Order: sequence, then C-alpha cells, then structure tokens
Amino acid sequence: MRDKAKELPAIGEPQSVRTLRVWHCKYRTLEPVARLTGLTGLVVATYPDASLELLAGLEELKYLFLLHVPKIDTIEPIAQLNRLEVLRLHTLPSWDLSGRTTTVKSLDALANLPLLRHVELFGVRPLDCSLRALERGPSLESVRVSKYPKAEVARFRKTTGLPDSFAPEPWF
Repeated sequence: MRDKAKELPAIGEPQSVRTLRVWHCKYRTLEPVARLTGLTGLVVATYPDASLELLAGLEELKYLFLLHVPKIDTIEPIAQLNRLEVLRLHTLPSWDLSGRTTTVKSLDALANLPLLRHVELFGVRPLDCSLRALERGPSLESVRVSKYPKAEVARFRKTTGLPDSFAPEPWF
C-alpha cells in the first residue's frame, strides 16, 4: 500500500502467489505480475502501464479490480482470461465528480468470457457508449455502470433483465 519504491518488490516463488493487492503504489510498471501465473485475484489502484497485455497470461485469474486506468485505451487482453468471474474497472472517485472518463475502443473482449458473472464499469466506457457487447455475455448475473447515457442503460436493462448490483468484494 502506497509504496514509494519505483519497482515492484521481487517475489521469490511467483507461481505460489494466489492473490495480490497493489494500492496506489509508485511502481513504473506492473510487468513482474505477468510471472504470477497462479494468481486468482488481483486488485490494483492506480494501474501504471499503458496496456493490459501483461495480464493476458494470468489464466487462473478469477477476480480483477483495476481502479484508475488512465493510460488504457483497450481492454482486449482481458479476452484471454477465460476463468475470470468478476471484473471491476473504475476511474477515481474524483474523476466521477469532474465527469472525466476512461475511453476504451470496445467492450467486445468481455462478450465471450465463459465464466464472467459480475461486471462493474465505473467511468470506463467504449467509444460508442454502448453496452451491446455485454448482451452476449453467456454467464452474466449483474452489470453495474456509471457515466453511460441513461437511455442506453435503460435499453440494456430491458433487453437483458440483468440487475444493477454491485459486484462482490474481493475475498482476499
């Protein structure tokens, strides 16, 4: 938490790490996280990298919460996380107050994740501000969003019947 070091500390047995929480640290990159191939849960506040590509190989990941992803413009690498059950992508609360958002190219990466049950997209939205890609989610149980047009959210709710419920909190 709030580590001022510029590098993520070395992890002796990376394959043995199951959960990781990195909260507002000053790390230049989270690239070493890619070696944590046994990771099932990851929470990061202030994601420093410009790509989510380092997450693509985390095949055991079930829970992913990224708070503040200002450099991200695509979530495509998430499409590789076939065991993902919970995805929470948020902007900082201060961004909510100012109306700022993080714009990604598309939500298509989420459409075919077979086990994805809960999605939160707070201030993170695609260029077209549409939730249509999530309509194809085979296992979705809840979707909660902010900073989307009210008409689009109403259309999505009517089409899917999915509740506006918070995703589960991390178990770790």
